[in-house]
Amino acid sequence: MITVAIIGFGLSGRYLQAPFFLANPHFKLKTIVSNNQNPSTIYPSVQKATSLDAVLADAEIDLVSICSPNDTHFDYAQKGLLAGKHVLVEKPMTATAEEAEQLIALSKKQGKHLFIFQNRRFDSDFRTVQKVVEGGLLGEILNFEIHYNRFKPILNPKKWKETVSATSGILYDLGAHIIDQTIVLFGIPLSVSGETFSQREGSEVDDAFNIHLDYGRLKVTLRSSLLVREETPRYIIHGTKGSFIKYGIDVQEDHLKVGIMPNKPEFGYETAPYKGILNTEINGVTVRGSVETERGDWGILFQNIYEVIAENAKPIISLTDIIEQLYIIQQVKNV
Repeated sequence: MITVAIIGFGLSGRYLQAPFFLANPHFKLKTIVSNNQNPSTIYPSVQKATSLDAVLADAEIDLVSICSPNDTHFDYAQKGLLAGKHVLVEKPMTATAEEAEQLIALSKKQGKHLFIFQNRRFDSDFRTVQKVVEGGLLGEILNFEIHYNRFKPILNPKKWKETVSATSGILYDLGAHIIDQTIVLFGIPLSVSGETFSQREGSEVDDAFNIHLDYGRLKVTLRSSLLVREETPRYIIHGTKGSFIKYGIDVQEDHLKVGIMPNKPEFGYETAPYKGILNTEINGVTVRGSVETERGDWGILFQNIYEVIAENAKPIISLTDIIEQLYIIQQVKNV
């Protein structure tokens, strides 16, 4: 049993992580650090702490999960490792690849594991895309697009989200996810170009971006904006044999917010209207139809964390990939 403390009780700590630690019998979620809310009113078996130092002084805690604001990630992860804890860090891992490399070196020195919460590798939509691409149904992939849009014209009430810092803005928030997904599918690009900009009235941080990744014959485009009201395809893929279009985003977050927990049979399954459309050629026959969406399952990441710590398994998320992700972000932001 791995005893866990979560630092922060916002979206990630409350909805995206705590339910999975509680659902997995290999973990004991002992403590959540929160200054305002009392986590035990939602998760009765969990106790509240008010500081990171209190958690790090607790000899029972094996794993500390950093779900605090982005600009605290490096400092808190460093303190966790120095205190002899395994550490899980919400994305973005750090502001720069250089900081990430420092944490990786420290984890090795301390003999502790460092994990990054790239949960959207295990989204229903991306798992479906991965199955189609890796299954060769489209032939050689020539054009690949991901659109991660929202309609949020009002500035975020969380002040840290709207305050200029080394890790603020949509590129670190949403871009980290879809850059990661691209690296999973295609590896490291030959070249990177792109831009970030602000579109919402009064915004001081970037709230939209366009990124272009060149893989030779394959061209990848990643786009995001907080001012897109009408739904667009999330994935658009064209290859030498055919195309695949996917609407809709993974439903795990929505399920968790309404109390559908990971151990429920309906958890992680999309509704029928969001099936992907495949138009391709198989054995000389043109085929057009829908593709059943895979189940979204962030629990895969949590199970891997247990297996790495307890059974010396290979991490499912390579820290090398995370460093490359941060290098791409830095190139786009010209850091």
